[in-house]
Amino acid sequence: MTVTPCAADELRTLFLFEHLTADQLDRLCREGYVESVEPGVLYREGEPATCFYVLIEGEVVLSRRVGNEDVETTRTSQPGVYAGAWQAYLGDRVPQLYIGTLTVTVPSRFYVLAATGLGAIMREWFPMAVHMLEGLFFGFHNTQVAIGQRERLLALGTLSAGLTHELNNPAAAAVRATASLRERVAGMRHKLEKIAGGRYDRATLETLIKLQEAAAEQAAKAPALSPMEASDREDAVGDWLDEHGIAGGWDLAPTFVAAGIDPDWLDRVIAVLDASGEPDPTILDGAIRWLNYTVETEQLMSEIEDSTTRVSSLVDAAKQYSQLDRAPNRVVDIHDLLESTLTMLTHKIGDGIRVVRDYDRSLPPVPVYAAELNQVWTNLIDNAVDAMEGRGTLTVRTAADGNRVLVEIGDSGPGIPAEIRGRIFDPFYTTKPFGQGTGLGLDISWRIVVNRHHGDIRVESAPGDTRFQVLLPLAPGGE
Repeated sequence: MTVTPCAADELRTLFLFEHLTADQLDRLCREGYVESVEPGVLYREGEPATCFYVLIEGEVVLSRRVGNEDVETTRTSQPGVYAGAWQAYLGDRVPQLYIGTLTVTVPSRFYVLAATGLGAIMREWFPMAVHMLEGLFFGFHNTQVAIGQRERLLALGTLSAGLTHELNNPAAAAVRATASLRERVAGMRHKLEKIAGGRYDRATLETLIKLQEAAAEQAAKAPALSPMEASDREDAVGDWLDEHGIAGGWDLAPTFVAAGIDPDWLDRVIAVLDASGEPDPTILDGAIRWLNYTVETEQLMSEIEDSTTRVSSLVDAAKQYSQLDRAPNRVVDIHDLLESTLTMLTHKIGDGIRVVRDYDRSLPPVPVYAAELNQVWTNLIDNAVDAMEGRGTLTVRTAADGNRVLVEIGDSGPGIPAEIRGRIFDPFYTTKPFGQGTGLGLDISWRIVVNRHHGDIRVESAPGDTRFQVLLPLAPGGE
């Protein structure tokens, strides 16, 4: 590396300086210098931006860090191209860091100016231009922030509507089951009143209690039946009840069948009530109805338990999704985040889309900003669902990829045309109808994955098979 004084005549040959006055060129030469550089890295992304570089001759490559790799963004030998601390005129209002890595590929010469000198010259020579650039820079930044907030609010609105719907279903089921349970308990109290009145002797009462316990156990382990199987069994139980003089047997049959009670089981009731096989019809009728109340009560309590468990699961999923009570950065099982997002989007996904989970459960926990990463899953899944228009297959896959974790969100929609595939991560670019998308969903996702997590996000698409792939480093900072 060799430093030499610069010449105004040489600077004037560079397009960046060709319209400056002689005095301005002289000042640039007084405050700057020419540096000859051998091939290698001139500065690295993220380091303090101390100098502004203008290429006089040679070749340079500008690259950005994506995950564990440096991705080349520019390669040029054009004299006059510049890089480095070009945002120095903004001062300390923005972080003064190099936003890429500059590599010299052949012996090259640069005009070099300290960042402080560039900032002072810009403000003195071009005050109006500086104000306009500041307005453009911060205006664009504020617009991105505002629309990004709107994007998050839109997503929150969608999730809130879906969560409200999902919570309403089990809550309503629990209310209905509670009302029905109150009726059944009242019926059991009525039967208990008759029992207390001496209608049943001690031995019969003890037998009824044993049958009640057996019926409750049977209801707990009842198998799931197809509609055809249930109909056939209801016919058989209804016939049995009619044959034994039980009034309204066809109303009782569905409850018994749902509990796994069939005619053979009911024959045991007769055998227990009267060893001779000819029990008092009144006692048999009372016993059957008592058992029916028991079974209905068990079923209603199970329904209430299932409903409240579902509500609790939804609340836990919302808590996991929002990460409101967690540290912003922590080590998590990536599958927990995916599952909480799928739960939150259940209503949006709907019944017409089949969700396929292809998880590698052996993956280790990953250090992430969980709430932000959940926004990525929301954007990708939401886009996949929209692409399929309510019908298709949503595939969520995880796998190891070297020292990174791969999360893939796939859909069976029409695919992304090749001509726009390179633009989908651009801010404000959207294929959705006006008013239905901000064009920042994928841009935000890219920033969260690449800038925030030092990972990578890419897409592969063909008709019927579109896959967004997110790669996250297993070590903090992508090390």
